[in-house]
Amino acid sequence: MNRDLSPRTKLVLYGVLLVLAVPFVFPTWWMVTSSLKPVADIFAFPPQLLPVSPRLEAYQRVFELQPFGRQYLNSLYIALVVTVGTLGVSALAGYAFARIRFRGQNLLFLVVLGGLLIPSEVTIVPLFQMFFKLGLVNTHWPLILVPIFGAPSVLATFIMRQFFISLPGELEEAARVDGLGRFATFWRIALPLSRPALGAVAIFTFLHSWNLYLEPIVFLSSPEKFTLPQALTQFVDAYGGPMWDVQLAAASMTALPVLVVFVIAQKQFVEGLAHTGLKG
Repeated sequence: MNRDLSPRTKLVLYGVLLVLAVPFVFPTWWMVTSSLKPVADIFAFPPQLLPVSPRLEAYQRVFELQPFGRQYLNSLYIALVVTVGTLGVSALAGYAFARIRFRGQNLLFLVVLGGLLIPSEVTIVPLFQMFFKLGLVNTHWPLILVPIFGAPSVLATFIMRQFFISLPGELEEAARVDGLGRFATFWRIALPLSRPALGAVAIFTFLHSWNLYLEPIVFLSSPEKFTLPQALTQFVDAYGGPMWDVQLAAASMTALPVLVVFVIAQKQFVEGLAHTGLKG
């Protein structure tokens, strides 16, 4: 069967995809363009797709009202540390569950997966008490340790396990014949081949850490230690009302790294998820 589409069919297909993309693209477009408008023009009717007189005053006020640069760096380094830590933990755990046979293996894996069923709101109080006793409240340690050893790492472990199961066992048998031990086989054979799965894990881990909101408002109280989701709630006027232009400017800058990460690694994200089927 000829799989080549005619130019007319392609045109219709692209047109349909363009229409379907509007509900997803328009909110981002409105956010960015509205951050360049005066407050009176943001909710004008009919809506203005482009600012009549673009201005950057709102972006300047973002840094004047809050230590936004410091908060930006806080979110960035926490997300990077959490991503690297989760990649390390999930890759090792996923490989162990996929390749190392031991008593109670399946039961232990089910217990680990059970962590996905527990909402973060249920554990936030005991976690706060634990970190309070350790003297780590109002530090970034809870925002780093909880995601690495919590539900995001569980999902990452599942993805890595499914990917390692899909790898041909003959590759590792050949490595063992060459004299490689278990860890050397993982490091030199299995891990380099798991780049698509690692890409998928890195993307959703980075996004989860970048958008984390509940834990920062529980564990952090100093503005200079805030992360971006928490900082966005602080742009209010003297009466507690929202400063729309400033909030939209801060939100536009907050969304930028997310878009960059996804655009760069979207191919690895799709390929990684394609290898997480329930095989074996």
